[in-house]
Amino acid sequence: MSLLMETVSKSPLNDIANKVINKKRITFDDALRLYESPDILLIGAIADLARKTRAKKEHMDFAYFIHNHHLNITNICKGNCKFCAYRKEEAAPDAFFLEIKQIEDYLTNNVLPDIKELHIVSAINKKANLKYYIDLFDVCKKILPETHIQGLTAVEIDYLSNLEKTSPEEILTVLTSAGLGSLPGGGAEIFHPTIRSNVCPDKISSDRWLQIMEIAHKLHIKSNATMLTGIGETYFHRVDHMDRIRTLQDNTNGFMTFIPLVCHYENTNLNIPENNTGIDNLKDLAISRIYLDNIPHIKSFWIQLGIKLAQISLAFGVDDLDGTVVKEKISSAAGANSNHQVTRDLLINLIKNASRIPVERDTVYNIIEIF
Repeated sequence: MSLLMETVSKSPLNDIANKVINKKRITFDDALRLYESPDILLIGAIADLARKTRAKKEHMDFAYFIHNHHLNITNICKGNCKFCAYRKEEAAPDAFFLEIKQIEDYLTNNVLPDIKELHIVSAINKKANLKYYIDLFDVCKKILPETHIQGLTAVEIDYLSNLEKTSPEEILTVLTSAGLGSLPGGGAEIFHPTIRSNVCPDKISSDRWLQIMEIAHKLHIKSNATMLTGIGETYFHRVDHMDRIRTLQDNTNGFMTFIPLVCHYENTNLNIPENNTGIDNLKDLAISRIYLDNIPHIKSFWIQLGIKLAQISLAFGVDDLDGTVVKEKISSAAGANSNHQVTRDLLINLIKNASRIPVERDTVYNIIEIF
């Protein structure tokens, strides 16, 4: 702490560091200053301090991971997001839609019985209606009765609400009764309408995304939140996005984790220079840890960042490396070139070599094992 203070006392970021030390909230302008600062190592040190000061003392050096499996049921989608390489037209040779019997066979033959989370996100498809998801969750619970189902983004909940001509509250109530445990954070992208209207004009608005998350939280359904960078946004748009998340969290306390994501451009329709660097990715992680003082965890999604940069991010305010991520397809379709899955042992080794304590968790951060 004394070495950090000595360094920061000579820096333009001194007042921000002091706010973190004194557990005071930084402002929108403070976050912009962090983004504009070239001192990435100091930003990382402040973020790591924020992580430590907000954790329980006995959990201060924990870095979490989960044994999880991704299940993508279809890539046939009525949406047309420019950054999506996963979406296919129904007539495309590599288009697919998994019927319930196919999923039952897949889960029986390809999914390890000890996984803690089944992560289910896919596409906007009228065949994936409410009855389909009820039947899907029934099969999942029959084959993997102890596995938490995290599934359906706010975008998918909104679509089901319109498709079934009922409210999001009713959709969420029915799905939780069928076995849904929590919501992922996808579909948030960048909230600002200037960016959203350019890259995903057909997707639900930011206000609707936040409204559905608020409904879920009031129904005691926990969720994550994401931010997708590299889609033409500025630093202002990134901070604006985080600010809206922070405001909702003040009201609901329903977000478990914030996950900065980065766009991969292969096979997409984006006409944007690939200008996100490793430094940019680390800034997103570090600044989100500093700014989002009311969200418990910051996750580094290694399948997008690469396993080595994800390991480095543990020194930049991150306390979660996601997990084994078996069979993830969406990021992979856009050119994310990491391995599509890793082992528990590799994650444990990565965390230990970053001088942190590996902790296997479940979806809602109950501790399973400390290594």
